[in-house]
Amino acid sequence: MKKISIVVPCYNEEESLPIFYEEMQKIVQEMHKEAKFEFVFVNDGSKDKTLEILRDLAKKDKSVRYLSFSRNFGKEAGIYAGLKNATGDYIATMDVDLQDPPSLLIEMFHTLESEDYDCCAAKSTSRNGYSFLRKTFTKWFYKIINKLSKVEMVDGARDFRLFTRQMLDAILEMEEYNRYSKGIFSFVGFNTKWIEYENTERVAGTTKWNFWKLFIYAIDGITAFSTTPLTVSVFVGILFCLIAFIMVIVVIVKTLVFGDPVSGWPSLACIILFVSGIQLFCMGIMGLYLSKTYLETKKRPIYIVKETEKDLK
Repeated sequence: MKKISIVVPCYNEEESLPIFYEEMQKIVQEMHKEAKFEFVFVNDGSKDKTLEILRDLAKKDKSVRYLSFSRNFGKEAGIYAGLKNATGDYIATMDVDLQDPPSLLIEMFHTLESEDYDCCAAKSTSRNGYSFLRKTFTKWFYKIINKLSKVEMVDGARDFRLFTRQMLDAILEMEEYNRYSKGIFSFVGFNTKWIEYENTERVAGTTKWNFWKLFIYAIDGITAFSTTPLTVSVFVGILFCLIAFIMVIVVIVKTLVFGDPVSGWPSLACIILFVSGIQLFCMGIMGLYLSKTYLETKKRPIYIVKETEKDLK
């Protein structure tokens, strides 16, 4: 009988956690003749009663394990910690808010068992519950990153997926500090089957992802899997040098040939401000990559565990 590890990062999910556990128990019962389950919850420095609920679940259910961080390290660190501590033959990553239907696990499991796939992943065909701004931003993000990166990012891809131990081992070899899981899953390759569905709104609680956090996450994704922005900044610099050279020639010709005096300080000020803005933009791009390099070279731990289910008495 195969063992399935369910990795679930949690941050302030005291409302969603009990509902998620109850729904997953239905799946456990339905698949009890085919597979056994292990739950690896990761408490990412929650400030509510998430840790208390995890302690109670671990006491009454031996299949429940948890890791509690010393502080909030972010969802990517939570996913990595869960994957590193999973012991199953198959490993699933899921969100606790039930926007991804747990029932898909059954189809995913049967697909990996009977077909030549290493991973079965969920792909949302709609973005129910998202604001218009978030829908538009997400749509353009995937278009941009697929233009810039050599690694394909599937539009609508969710964190919900089930994959083999072999694929997990490949993922764990990538111990980079700046993590972008969707890109890492694509980078390691392996045969992936996409299951399309319509996601639903959160079962309880509120999302922890506002527009600013999503924007920063998108920038992290682009800089983690593409160096194209650096190339673009180089070409922008060359372009402005050519424009400046041409303008110098024009000014000299107008002055010497046509006797047109050099004038127009307002337009000159606008040009200086515009070019300065481009320079700062390009320097910002280089600064982002430099900061990523700086964080990687420090070799700080991706997460720090304060407590696990083994600490329970």
